[in-house]
Amino acid sequence: MDSAESHIFKALAKSFEPKKPLTVSEWADVNRFLSSKSSAEPGRWRTSRNPLLKEPMDCLSARSPVKSIALMFPIQIGKSEVATNVVGYTQEENPGPIMVCLPGEVSLHKWINQKYNPLVEECQTVAATLTSVNSRDASNTRFFKDFLGGQIYFEHAGSPSRLKSTSVKMLIVDEVDEFANNFIGGDDPMDMLLGRTSAFPSTYKHLFISTPQIKGLSRIEQLYLASDRRRYHVPCPHCGHYQPLEWSGLKKMETGDVYYLCVECAAIIDERHKTAMFAAGKWIPESPEKKERGYTCNALYYPVGLGPSWQTLMEMWDQVQNDTARLKTFINDRLAETWEDRSMQGLKINLIADRAEDYPLRVAPKGVCMITAGVDTQDDRLEVQVIGWGSNNKFYVIDYAVIYGDPAGDSVWAELTDLLNSPIEHCNGHLLPIQATAIDAGGHRTEAVKDYVRKKQARRVMAIFGAVPRNAPVLSRPKAQDVDFKGRAEKKGVYIQHVGTIGIKNKLFGMLSADAEKNDSDDRQCHFSQQLPPEYFIGLVSETFDTRTGRFVKRKGARNEPLDTWVYAYAATHHQELRMHLYSNAKWKELEEKYSTPLDASGKAEQAAKIGAIGNGAKISSWGRR
Repeated sequence: MDSAESHIFKALAKSFEPKKPLTVSEWADVNRFLSSKSSAEPGRWRTSRNPLLKEPMDCLSARSPVKSIALMFPIQIGKSEVATNVVGYTQEENPGPIMVCLPGEVSLHKWINQKYNPLVEECQTVAATLTSVNSRDASNTRFFKDFLGGQIYFEHAGSPSRLKSTSVKMLIVDEVDEFANNFIGGDDPMDMLLGRTSAFPSTYKHLFISTPQIKGLSRIEQLYLASDRRRYHVPCPHCGHYQPLEWSGLKKMETGDVYYLCVECAAIIDERHKTAMFAAGKWIPESPEKKERGYTCNALYYPVGLGPSWQTLMEMWDQVQNDTARLKTFINDRLAETWEDRSMQGLKINLIADRAEDYPLRVAPKGVCMITAGVDTQDDRLEVQVIGWGSNNKFYVIDYAVIYGDPAGDSVWAELTDLLNSPIEHCNGHLLPIQATAIDAGGHRTEAVKDYVRKKQARRVMAIFGAVPRNAPVLSRPKAQDVDFKGRAEKKGVYIQHVGTIGIKNKLFGMLSADAEKNDSDDRQCHFSQQLPPEYFIGLVSETFDTRTGRFVKRKGARNEPLDTWVYAYAATHHQELRMHLYSNAKWKELEEKYSTPLDASGKAEQAAKIGAIGNGAKISSWGRR
């Protein structure tokens, strides 16, 4: 029997014993209790209940060399519990400044009420780290908590001021796909957040969590694709082959029962096997050479009793097939995959560039009967796209010019005048004038655009703004901007017209998508010269349709001037003196016959005299000057 002395020495030895380092999952198994406010199974946390979460959590342990992880997970699988466990672990085991950031104020309040407050209420060890629990104390506010060795900041990405002037060691960002693309001032909220950990270059940790949203816009997908791309592989209960569970592997039998088929032995895997398979599963990277960790899974990985069954998921899938909005929600929330509108699936940059044809720029190929131009105004340049139009809505990109210089000065406008007044030579020798031009006046050089339009130095030049309504017509009625000395609209002054950009972009992308299925170039509506550089095609499809807002959003890092100038050139075809969209088939046939006859030198000279061409637009048609 141990003496009193031995008990004393054991107690002293235990008090001097170094603290055993814990991982996040070990800490959670010992200290975490789930509240009925946030969990369907309240009580002690068990990592074994959902083995998929163990490795992602342990990556954020103090001794883990991993710096950044991204979780592209479906809803209801416990991704927010990962963040909650990391917060509790950091407060106790690896103290330092923490920031938890949500996309908006409403989601931030929900996270605090449903995740953090129950964590403190149910876990006494976490509550014990707080320096104060007094609600009137400055160290214990709703959005700031002071604890032993650190602080925790709760922020949202609705304002840039909330993401500045805070240095943190642990950065947790939830629902990153709901973040705005940019603030009004142009700052990217994600880049601002990443700057918060720069003061901890060797000890920082990043955790990004989200279900994905729109393909091409999804931040979590971008983070995942830049990572080592880990998927959870589970063994087949029949042959032992390790494989990730994919939606395509779930099959509905004639009896109505739903099973998973092994890709190796084609044996039926029943849902009752999930628990044992998940326990034996492991995360396997597709790109192990990458430093960042990325994890993804789908709704097939719901633990038994903690989410819809395979049978229920298949029923949900069948119900959403004829409803685009519900189908998108299922793909995002249950499959953890990005949504791509079917009309956008044919808009691959390489596919469009591969369809480019062998005709030179500044020469109108066969089929072109009318020409318009669109001009985008930037602070240091003008970008101009010249489009040739033919019957059946066919178009041909004739030229793309970049004119460098400040639009507040005169030189860029002089070059633009030279370009717009230079006729385009048809492949049969005819000289085709640019019939109308639309110039964007919605940038920082509105008055410079208006001044240029007033001077009427080129044919049918108009100042345009992008319309706000989503159902706006291609071109609105002209609205006078100048007034006489009596305050009445000046008939000879400048007019502004609004352009329905959303409808025009939908039309363009619809044509591009339809052309993807046509092998014969004569059958296509969209024609591009092989002399156009890759930057043009990247810019042409630089935006994608956001079903949440009903608007087009620019893809991150892309330049959209080729798309915008195409939109403006199309709007110019609706000029009230031109109205090309109302041309009958007979009218187009008449024009085609007119330009199908080759023209000799004397005919060219006669045409040039009638057009009154000046300058040589070809000298500024150079992408090399970008």
